[in-house]
Amino acid sequence: MRKNTLKTLLALLPLSVMAQVPQGYWQQEVDYSIQIKLNTKNHQFNGTEQLKYFNHSPDTLNEVFFHLYFNAFQPNSMMDVRSRNLPDPDGRVKDRISKLKRDEIGIQKVKTFKMNGKEAFTQTEETLLKVLLPEALLPGDTAIFDLEFEGQVPVQIRRSGRNNEEGIDYTMTQWYPKIAAYDNMGWHADPYVAREFYAPFGKFEVQIELPSDYKVAATGSLQDFDSYWAAGELEDGVQFLDLKPWKPDVRTWTFKAENVHDFAWAADPDYIHSTVPMDSTLDLHFFYLEDYDKTWERLPKYTQQFFREMNKRYGRYPYPQFSAIQGGDGGMEYPMCTMLKGTGKISGLVGVTVHEGAHNWYYGILGSNELRFPWMDEGFTSFAESEVLNAISPRPVANPHANAYAAHAFLISKPEQNEALITMADRFERNRTYSINAYSRGEVFLAQLRYIIGDEAFDRGMKRFFNTWCFKHPEPWDLIRIMERESGMHLDWYYHQWVETTKTIDYGIARIEEGKGATKIYLERLGTMSMPLRIRVYLKDESVFNYYIPTLMQFGELKEEGYNTQKAWPWTHPEYEWLIPFEADKIEKVVIDEEGFMADINRSNNSYPREEGQN
Repeated sequence: MRKNTLKTLLALLPLSVMAQVPQGYWQQEVDYSIQIKLNTKNHQFNGTEQLKYFNHSPDTLNEVFFHLYFNAFQPNSMMDVRSRNLPDPDGRVKDRISKLKRDEIGIQKVKTFKMNGKEAFTQTEETLLKVLLPEALLPGDTAIFDLEFEGQVPVQIRRSGRNNEEGIDYTMTQWYPKIAAYDNMGWHADPYVAREFYAPFGKFEVQIELPSDYKVAATGSLQDFDSYWAAGELEDGVQFLDLKPWKPDVRTWTFKAENVHDFAWAADPDYIHSTVPMDSTLDLHFFYLEDYDKTWERLPKYTQQFFREMNKRYGRYPYPQFSAIQGGDGGMEYPMCTMLKGTGKISGLVGVTVHEGAHNWYYGILGSNELRFPWMDEGFTSFAESEVLNAISPRPVANPHANAYAAHAFLISKPEQNEALITMADRFERNRTYSINAYSRGEVFLAQLRYIIGDEAFDRGMKRFFNTWCFKHPEPWDLIRIMERESGMHLDWYYHQWVETTKTIDYGIARIEEGKGATKIYLERLGTMSMPLRIRVYLKDESVFNYYIPTLMQFGELKEEGYNTQKAWPWTHPEYEWLIPFEADKIEKVVIDEEGFMADINRSNNSYPREEGQN
């Protein structure tokens, strides 16, 4: 293992990062020390947790909240009832929780809770623990919380659990009493109903006691690495590792991580463990079962390509390791690692690795509130996934986000099922509506933003956003303000319309009028959302001219070479007259948004003359 510390890596970040965070910004901080003993015969565990909690807020705290996620996997829980009452429940959940037996359910209990050595009163409400503090925690003060906890690992249903369908013994995610986030909106004591997480950044030191034949993969860096793993075969640059024998029946694994907001681990005695260096500061690890080695053995080189692209495009990954771990029920992100199913073709495995790996930038390092802004996590991750997969593809395409635009169009065609992007993750009335909004419309949000402000400003903005807000829980307007600075445009109108409403985009070329030495083009806005337009004019002599019509609200123009900016179009005006200095008989074609980066719901009227088959 490499000796680089996270502090050294963080020192490489720009010195201007802190200066760009708004004045008065604060966030809470936590240090966890956790010890867990897992009985693999009855799948029950007990543990201790000491949490050092730094109250950086301006508020006096008289209560704190903890998440007890495993309690969701009990019949009649909120997750169970919600799943059974949705018109399109998650196929992995459906009514499975309602059928769990006593020895299959999830259990999470806090037996004792002390603050600075004093007993505290606790109240458990399903997946939440409310703690009334024996003394007030003042602004700027620090408290030590000591917990004793116990529980039972549920049969794997969603993300976490034991004995998944591929044979992984334990996927241990959301497994410990986890303090809830507290920010300028107060406590985020959200029950675990279906999806998404939000928690404060801090340090973790976790000790895991298991039978000595188990192999463990986790968030963080394994301490005393060489006492656990010995170098085995070296194949095509991939180093395979063998577990060193251990005479006692049980063994304790210790992991440490800094600047993370969660800790996940998985364990199985049959894991194959391999590793490759990404560069001098980062190692990549892979844990999988032998039955899936034909695809997993090919994964390291693609993972290296992924990290190169992400580092170049969106900001440097700051941690010393990353692990791709077979486990869970599909793909799920955690700090410094991801849980993946192993089945399928190599293309599918690479795709899900790229998606879950990209989450480490947005879910992991930036740490936005996934419950409140799921599109910032899933959508930005999906955008990066599409860009990276296109970059490493032997056959890249002009618009790698076409599938996201198609999903948006599908949802718009069913207005009775559509909901605003700002809807909280658990509150969407259909799983499909959530998925299209969080993943596809979140992805389109960034693709259209690039269309509005241009490639160079967008690329600078994405890197500045990452470097400014890493480890700081940004909100949507933090990105908007950065993009405004990079582009010189006002962008609040775009955020409002795309995120806070269900307005739709539809522009068309209504007609043209011939004139002497010029042609007047009449454009029309048929949709309810206003956007700037990129228009391309083709002449019969094969000349091509690009035009940009800004919205009046953006108070700025596209600073991209090759575009001729026209007068602004006020959103109150459904029509726009535009004069171009070419006679009509010299014009071959006029096209609005030829590349398809605007989510226009009816592209049949975007060109003149109408193409064959268009109305």
